[in-house]
Amino acid sequence: MLSHARIWGAIDQLAERYGLSTSGLARKAGLDATSFNRSKRVGPDGRDRWPSTESIAKVLAATGAQLDEFMRLVEPSDRRGRTVPLVGMAQAGAGRLFSDEGMPASGPGWDAIDFPDVGGEGAFALEVQGDSMLPLYRDGDVIIVSRLAAVRKGDRIVVRTHDGEVMAKELKRRTARSLELRSLNPEHPDRVVPMAEVNWIARILWARQ
Repeated sequence: MLSHARIWGAIDQLAERYGLSTSGLARKAGLDATSFNRSKRVGPDGRDRWPSTESIAKVLAATGAQLDEFMRLVEPSDRRGRTVPLVGMAQAGAGRLFSDEGMPASGPGWDAIDFPDVGGEGAFALEVQGDSMLPLYRDGDVIIVSRLAAVRKGDRIVVRTHDGEVMAKELKRRTARSLELRSLNPEHPDRVVPMAEVNWIARILWARQ
């Protein structure tokens, strides 16, 4: 059941998931920094104030989150989590860890992690190593990715090349010949990767920080 508390709680959780304060989330969405302050959630007359659908749409656009992701925060599933394979970003370049289809291969090298059932089949976890994904993801954060999820412009993705390079970027543009990628860390350059060099692409679905 939708409620005032659950809607606002979902906004708080979304901000936390993307490494932002509620004020930072509001600014990123192009709203007044105080829009999501707790003092703004109740009117002077004591009546509940609800976030507008326009504000929620702007938040989703700013973070790249999907509506179903937001709704899972509003109405958490009663389903239990599940175990997904886990490997470090630096180790993910090793070809023996993945099948020809880019899915986790059975055998040594993989650990496991308990996580909410957000990705369906084909989901696996990568542990962030280093600072190349700052300020969005920090060293030691875990991201859940899916090889089977649809990828579109603006999505945050992980790309593995045939020579074993693994990178996390934002998809700027995709053509039959290349991927244009925006770096998550402004100190790292954007990339253009020929499709002929791409082994697989996985969309980032979730982050545990």
